[in-house]
Amino acid sequence: MNPLTYAPAPTSARGPSDLVGNTPVLWIGEPFADAGRGFWAKLEGANPGGIKDRPSLHMVARARARGDLADDAPIIESSSGTLGLGLALAGITFGHPVTVVTDPGLEPAVRRALTAYGAHVDIVTAAHAVGGWQQARREKVTELLAEQPGAWCPDQYNNPDNAAAYAPLAAELIAQLGRIDVLVASVGTGGHSAGISTALRQTFPDLSLIGVDATGSTIFGQPAGQRLMRGLGSSIHPANVAYDAFTEVHWVAPAEAVRSCRTLARHHYASGGWSVGAVALVAGWASRTYPAGTRIAAIFPDGPHRYLDTIYNDGWCHGHHLLDTPAPAEPEEIKEPDEHKVTSWTRCTTVTAPARGRTALAGAR
Repeated sequence: MNPLTYAPAPTSARGPSDLVGNTPVLWIGEPFADAGRGFWAKLEGANPGGIKDRPSLHMVARARARGDLADDAPIIESSSGTLGLGLALAGITFGHPVTVVTDPGLEPAVRRALTAYGAHVDIVTAAHAVGGWQQARREKVTELLAEQPGAWCPDQYNNPDNAAAYAPLAAELIAQLGRIDVLVASVGTGGHSAGISTALRQTFPDLSLIGVDATGSTIFGQPAGQRLMRGLGSSIHPANVAYDAFTEVHWVAPAEAVRSCRTLARHHYASGGWSVGAVALVAGWASRTYPAGTRIAAIFPDGPHRYLDTIYNDGWCHGHHLLDTPAPAEPEEIKEPDEHKVTSWTRCTTVTAPARGRTALAGAR
């Protein structure tokens, strides 16, 4: 009998939102880890728009259920790209017009995609003197909300529904891997690191959570600076960052993330953007340094396609001096998160909520 007769059928979806979730995991071994070692990567780029399809749909659904978002009312939010794609999906799913407020760093391909999906893209033209582009975007959102009565903002940085949206992802990981000892996740709004780790610890209370931040980000107590990388890091302090949940934090620089992204693509045919490269670098380190048999899950938030003109473009990378030196094999270590300004891959096992009010540079994202 032909065994293909019994092959499992692919997903049949009534709408695009039905394609969100149930993403695969992929084993990542050499050259990130020694022979026989490695980590499992959760490929959230398999969602229609990326990992933030999950919170976008959940935040909108919950707002509608509470009556905070009326039928046909506008949705307005700040985004560096991936949440915007998720909100465009939510707008199509629930019937809301969507405005994405972003900055000049948004890749042209993503802007065209957002427009194709029916979203309006509003680009701020000047960075805030203290909070950088991120604060400038948020102030523009406030302005637009005042101009459109009934409009709603998800406020991804502070909305607890953002973190809650990731409980199904944690359930998927448990079903796929059975046991998880270490979770490696990038940190931007703090949503997926908080949501996944909280849900996983209901089953695995001793789970270690390694946060991956960007150099120049203020989230974990470093001084704010200009950040080339998008999707991780912040020039503000989002309320969704669960500081008590982290075992340690690593800061990764752009050149290190680029090398990691390209190594993933070359050896595993699975890669992504800045967050993916940074997370893979740190997860590879964990698979080399934690005891043999430790099961490590790493969250890859997106795929490579929006970065073909940046991370995977030699000319662009050379122009930003990202291919000049090899990535270090190990992180520098500091005892306190504000011990000194870090400019390359650095690890710290002291994680505390930083003091508010640090000054950001105008180029901060």
